[in-house]
Amino acid sequence: MHPFSRPTGTRICVIRHGETGWNVEKRIQGHTDIPLNETGRAQALAMAFNAAHHRFGAIYSSDLTRALETARVLAQREEMEVKYLPQLRERHFGLFQGLTAAEGAERYPKAYAHYVARDLDYDFGTGESLRSFAGRVGEAIDWLVRHHGGQTIAAVSHSGVLDVIYRKATGRPLHTPRDFTIPNCALNWFHFDGQGWHLEAWGDRHHLHDVLTEPPE
Repeated sequence: MHPFSRPTGTRICVIRHGETGWNVEKRIQGHTDIPLNETGRAQALAMAFNAAHHRFGAIYSSDLTRALETARVLAQREEMEVKYLPQLRERHFGLFQGLTAAEGAERYPKAYAHYVARDLDYDFGTGESLRSFAGRVGEAIDWLVRHHGGQTIAAVSHSGVLDVIYRKATGRPLHTPRDFTIPNCALNWFHFDGQGWHLEAWGDRHHLHDVLTEPPE
């Protein structure tokens, strides 16, 4: 975790959903609707207890089951309802959905080369390009700011969505390799100061010590 001073403005805590069976198998989920596994449910509960000392004006979620399950645990703790925001869905990976990276490389070597290169305009045949996906995520976050200006809110989403927001807040280009981790059920804080997005704190997962098979980094 990297703490920063708390700014004024709109604050959003973006949380990746809890672990799924496909996470364990390292399968690309995309829009495939996979539920949490037992560890994921424990992570969601631990996260909700960690977030309890924050007061959220609203709790939003992707409409995929793994995100909704996670968000509902937090909402129950806060005695609130989850608001669906389908624009917070994971990227659609087309023909790669359901495959591991190794399987994708073996079956579709040309597509895998685009995937590894983070080609901004490649859409996996029937999926989304990275450029289109990032545009969708940007529109969703801007919508949240317009509707919750000056508030603190939570949004439960996916690793790809967090990748885009992190880059938007830190100025890192979309096409460069990912050199940061995106843990399940960590708290990631961003703020909008009226001019742009900024990273406030990343990867707070101290609450997961007792539910991880390996200790947090």
